[in-house]
Amino acid sequence: MGSHAFSHEMAVRDYECDIQGIVNNGVYQNYLEHVRHLYLKSIGIDFAEYTRSGVNLVVVRAELDYKFPLTSGDRFRVDLDFVRESRLRFAFDQAILRLPDEKPVLAARIIGTALNARGRPHLPAELEALLA
Repeated sequence: MGSHAFSHEMAVRDYECDIQGIVNNGVYQNYLEHVRHLYLKSIGIDFAEYTRSGVNLVVVRAELDYKFPLTSGDRFRVDLDFVRESRLRFAFDQAILRLPDEKPVLAARIIGTALNARGRPHLPAELEALLA
């Protein structure tokens, strides 16, 4: 396992697979989002609390490169790094690796921003500090 800001292990559930017996391509986005939320919570950023306070963290772009399919029962790890993309955008560089062989399954770059109550991009001080 490399050095990443955050990693989380999961397992494929039967209902996540399509008729071909592999994980449906849209399900990978659920995996990625779940791990982003876990990461944010682990560093003291509560996604739901931000929303209640009028700050909406939103995805503005998702780039996913599918490399190898997961199947029912496969264990996997999602690695995550959090980086600045631009003055008002941040990126989550994420990878999914099948376990235990660490075969690359997916590489993703998810770009987001924070919108204030008026719908304007504005990064809260906590995010600015993390990205400094």
